[in-house]
Amino acid sequence: MSLRYRLIATDLDGTLLRDDDTVSQRTRDALAAATAAGAAHIIVTGRAVPWTRHILDDLGYEGLAVCGQGAQVYHAGEHRLLTSLTLDRQLARLALSKIEAEVGPLALAASRDGLDGEVLVGPGYRVQEGPLPVVAYEDPAELWSAPLNKVYIQHQELDDDALTSVARATVGSLVNVVMAGAGIVEMLPLGLSKATGLSLAARRLGLRAADTIAFGDMPNDIPMFGWAAHGVAMANAHEELKAVAHEITASNDHDGIAVVLERLLG
Repeated sequence: MSLRYRLIATDLDGTLLRDDDTVSQRTRDALAAATAAGAAHIIVTGRAVPWTRHILDDLGYEGLAVCGQGAQVYHAGEHRLLTSLTLDRQLARLALSKIEAEVGPLALAASRDGLDGEVLVGPGYRVQEGPLPVVAYEDPAELWSAPLNKVYIQHQELDDDALTSVARATVGSLVNVVMAGAGIVEMLPLGLSKATGLSLAARRLGLRAADTIAFGDMPNDIPMFGWAAHGVAMANAHEELKAVAHEITASNDHDGIAVVLERLLG
């Protein structure tokens, strides 16, 4: 059994994970068959390491993971952070002031750097329900008191697509702005993307873009699709990602990754 692609890059939420945050046995089996055939699997997620580790441990995943939208390369088997890129906090504050000058007050959250970096959540920021830990803050100075990987922004009236569009137009020369999921618009270091993180991780494995098939569901996966030889969007994917995908598979709840891998494995 052989596989055309030597590297399988999968997003996590909305892609590898079903909506109940589990990975189906069919998908686990398909990935196991692909790795047995000689392919490497790299998880590429917008989540920072502290929000990803428990999932990787549950999967028995011991390879490299690209976390924090490409900011972090993490060795799951060794529980070790290999690379980490932080956001210039002075630049981030300037960017926020420029966006707020256009649209009014923003609700903020931020992901602190490191293996145990906390996610700080400010007044008015809507946190999705679930088990992921957050720390509330009231004093704005607290947000900037330690190195950050990213800043999350929300607006009381603008939807995610509109907020992302305005932010990019206003501060796109200062920071990278991505929409990573419902209610998740992020400011990142300029030039950072899942593609930059994935290219670093692939290089450590001696693999290239030409070796790679990538799976995703949101606009933050667009750079990864641009880098990989083949991009596969889930049926539940955002229309912007579907527009640049080489193919569209079944949804995350219907084993979309397995559908493609089983076909490729023949």
